[in-house]
Amino acid sequence: MPSTPSEKTREIDANLIDVLRHRVGKDERAAKQHDWFTATVLALRDEIIDRWMESTRQTYDSKGKRVYYLSLEFLIGRLLRDALSNMGLTREMEQALRNHGLDLAAIESLEPDAALGNGGLGRLAACFMESLASLDIPAYGYGIRYVNGMFRQALKDGWQVELPETWLSHGNPWEFDRRESAYLIGFGGEVVAKGDLAVWKPAEHVEASAVDTPVVGWRGKRVNTLRLWTANSLDPIDLDAFNSGDHFGALESNLRADSLVRVLYPADSSPAGQELRLRQEYFFTSASIQDIVRRHVQYQGDVRTLPDHAAIQLNDTHPAVAVPELMRLLVDQHGLEFDEAWDVTCRTVAYTNHTLLPEALEAWPLPLFERLLPRHMQIVYAINSRVLREARKKGLDDAAIAAISLIDETNGRRVRMANLAFAGAHSVNGVAALHTELMKTTVFADLHKLYPGKINNKTNGVTPRRWLQQCNTGLVSVLKDAIGDGFLDDTEKLADLNKLAADAQLGERIAEVKRANKVALAAKVQELTGIRLNPDALFDVQVKRIHEYKRQLLNLVETVALYDQIRSHPEQDWVPRVKIFGGKAAASYHNAKLVIKLANDIARRVNADPSVGGLLKVVFVPNYNVSLAEQIIPAADLSEQISTAGMEASGTGNMKFALNGALTIGTLDGANIEIKDRVGDENIVIFGLTAEEVAEKRANGYVPRDVIEGSRELHQAVHCIASGVFSPDDPNRYADLMRGLYDHDWFMVAADFDAYHAAQRGIDRMWEDQAGWREKAIRNIANVGWFSSDRTIGEYAREIWGVL
Repeated sequence: MPSTPSEKTREIDANLIDVLRHRVGKDERAAKQHDWFTATVLALRDEIIDRWMESTRQTYDSKGKRVYYLSLEFLIGRLLRDALSNMGLTREMEQALRNHGLDLAAIESLEPDAALGNGGLGRLAACFMESLASLDIPAYGYGIRYVNGMFRQALKDGWQVELPETWLSHGNPWEFDRRESAYLIGFGGEVVAKGDLAVWKPAEHVEASAVDTPVVGWRGKRVNTLRLWTANSLDPIDLDAFNSGDHFGALESNLRADSLVRVLYPADSSPAGQELRLRQEYFFTSASIQDIVRRHVQYQGDVRTLPDHAAIQLNDTHPAVAVPELMRLLVDQHGLEFDEAWDVTCRTVAYTNHTLLPEALEAWPLPLFERLLPRHMQIVYAINSRVLREARKKGLDDAAIAAISLIDETNGRRVRMANLAFAGAHSVNGVAALHTELMKTTVFADLHKLYPGKINNKTNGVTPRRWLQQCNTGLVSVLKDAIGDGFLDDTEKLADLNKLAADAQLGERIAEVKRANKVALAAKVQELTGIRLNPDALFDVQVKRIHEYKRQLLNLVETVALYDQIRSHPEQDWVPRVKIFGGKAAASYHNAKLVIKLANDIARRVNADPSVGGLLKVVFVPNYNVSLAEQIIPAADLSEQISTAGMEASGTGNMKFALNGALTIGTLDGANIEIKDRVGDENIVIFGLTAEEVAEKRANGYVPRDVIEGSRELHQAVHCIASGVFSPDDPNRYADLMRGLYDHDWFMVAADFDAYHAAQRGIDRMWEDQAGWREKAIRNIANVGWFSSDRTIGEYAREIWGVL
């Protein structure tokens, strides 16, 4: 007998129809699926707005401190399912739509993924925004409203092709245009003296205009704001030029403004690309800092009290120009003395470092920085003078002072943004225990000597709402039956599963959920690629940004070795295995794009070979994004976290996979170390060199050629790839890629191969004991609740921001 619709369901249904008619402009008979999607979002948004306004009022009334999170990326994914779940309205909306013959899941699938981020950094920012609201902490996220953002990845003959991601082509029903929150952003020009004051007179201005999206916390506790900036030209068309026939030139200023918000991470291999990237970073940072200072002065009055009411967190070096921008506003517009402005700035700003890779620590050519931001260049010089005097007073030597300097004099004179962020922040945090310790001994060793109390660790986390409750409802249902629903509010209560880890019935129920997830993923993969997958095979998954240090190449070389062994020894009892790859390569990153092609070439050969049929399949899933991750992660049996030790700051995919019951194969790198400590050595597979051993090998003249020639499996696999076995149309396609392994192997692919290969065969043996595997999977789920972004944000709030 159908259940009687609740009063809330009837209310939502009535509002849904009202919205469909009066805001979408369709009646129920004429409405298409996209109309219903828009109506669903707008009806839910109406529920959210009141709580959003109430949250804002409470913050103003309490004169509380706000967190401002500045990030060039927010990889937020689809919002409808997330907001419905956090508001506790999923069942009611499902019923209301069913009344009109509609399926909520089908409506949710119509929402495009917001193309506002690339990988872990942007997804972390999205998790943090959700956790800030869930912990009832007043916060704004600040970024750019990219029109196309990160490219959409297509595969053509196995090669990555970058296409524009048109996520805004049908508008975005979540956002609110805040035209009253608009700021002038200057570029170029000159700095002139006016009495004792310096006055910057930019040669060019762009208007930054705010667009707000509500971010709903768990159980609707608080609704915070994600404020994204869009750019407008002050004079969208030069009518004189247009009327004289120069139709394209007349729109030049409009195109220059549009380019600022068009694409995330424009290729910076050319001077024009570098300039656009720096313009983007200053554009969104300046608008954000102006907005923060304006709000503070409006409601608190004295700009000197900014650190008491605002905590500004810089997510990596992209917004590091916030340090001189805040100094400029305090000194030039609010009349503070330099020393006082510096004190206010340092007490307000904190910086999160996400990488130890020197090439990822941004450094801008000094002529470019000075031409685009002449006043900021003056301020950077003044800060640098102050910092270097402190270093000299502390007795640091010339080499240390050169390393600390905000200006790199050895590499074509560049402004070091990481050093600028470090100097201008009261807190500098790493994102995993190993990463934080390496910061102190590598890239920031000398700055750490100068400011020994600044560096601290805040191990990353993921929001359990999206990465368990919403993406794996079958597992959540089983867990609730087993241990109750306390883990929905406190993920660490998953630890109650430990006492049931060996329970055969629970293991079987969790295995049934995993298999259903694998069946669903297999259907999706067939839809995307045409490749059929066996859901009873071991699903071995490596999905993440394609980069040499993440070592997709190690996985692929080992896949070739496995392929060769299966063909050579068909009499052995091989474990059926599906190797799933996904991820995007930066448009100008040649080797990363070559790795994608290699994955597809290997897949083409292996999947067509009847001698390994049913035992090995290889698939590269195109256009990996948040929505695909939500399907892939719950279906994974094995999580590949195999970066060169010492090079992955943290990783967050490793946490998501473990939370969903996958076992990890990984190096002692990033948060893998802390996952190992939590789940126990017997429930994770660790292999390979440590960070110290990697550094030692590099320092002591590592000879990869000897390693390759001394390993039969490795030598054979490398030779097969290099000689064109997988690329008969171009036998030399991978010759240089393999030559790189012979000649230098910076990322230790050859050095770690034998250990990785042995670890994979050990996993085969573990998989054959299904009861044992299930117990290990349950122990992973039980012991990774600590890796919730709620815990991470709680640590930031107490130890850096002072808001809890």
